[in-house]
Amino acid sequence: MAASALQRGYELVGCNQKSDHFVLVGLSQIASVADMKGKRLYLPQQDSVYTYMARGMLNEAGLSFKDLKAVRHEKYPQAGLSALTLGTADATVVRAEEWAKWSATFPGVAKELASSRPVPGGFSAVVRKDLPTEVRGKLMQWLSTASADTGLAPVAMRPAVHEYQKVAELGLFTPNALPGVKRVSAKDALQLQTQGALVIDTRTEKEYRTKRIRGAVWAAYGEKSLKDVAFNPEQDDFKALETLDRSKPLIFSCNGAECWKSYKAAKVAADKGFANVYWLRGGLPEWDAEGLPTEGG
Repeated sequence: MAASALQRGYELVGCNQKSDHFVLVGLSQIASVADMKGKRLYLPQQDSVYTYMARGMLNEAGLSFKDLKAVRHEKYPQAGLSALTLGTADATVVRAEEWAKWSATFPGVAKELASSRPVPGGFSAVVRKDLPTEVRGKLMQWLSTASADTGLAPVAMRPAVHEYQKVAELGLFTPNALPGVKRVSAKDALQLQTQGALVIDTRTEKEYRTKRIRGAVWAAYGEKSLKDVAFNPEQDDFKALETLDRSKPLIFSCNGAECWKSYKAAKVAADKGFANVYWLRGGLPEWDAEGLPTEGG
């Protein structure tokens, strides 16, 4: 929540515990995160940071909770390690410190499949930037010192903002790869475009008319399904796909790595038999950052 707020007009005060690392651990016979498909995962409550990190680490590997045989949500995070020894779960997510202690006691039972980047620990506090300066200053002072009188640990630690950004990316961003579709950079897309490929803009008409990749064709992806690798395309509207030329390579693009429209459009196109499908994951923001030609406005 704090990571999301920092992108929406809030300023970081800090957090009250040192940063954590989380690890996805699985039984020793599980080779990789991709091999988690059809396995059982133990997690704490659905709204816990453990669950959020698990979703993100699976997402990066192109998996969803729906790809697993079972996801058990229980009360105690550390009990997931006990579930591995008892054979009632195949994998779990725990703090790196807990994993280090447990794996030393039970060597060979499980192994680390994936690790998170640093995650701000404990409670984080953010305040709105547009609050009057005096009010904002008093709030920040109270949270960093006087709040201890209430039983809340002082919000005295200040992680780097990029730690929050990386947390936000885990839950919101598309996977790094899309099976059956070739991911390309903006420069790759430009070269393909000069060779006859079509850049397909899947954003709204307003966004397309305001600013777009030069030469891009508009084919909006009407998105209602979950932003998840296991999304249901039947919930979406992509009739525009039938207007596109199957004989040409198609490069699907939208608003960057956090936008799922081009991911979904590229997958639907590949599933429907389009032969030359590419995905510009960075979308217009990457194209812009490279200084490549745009039009519209």
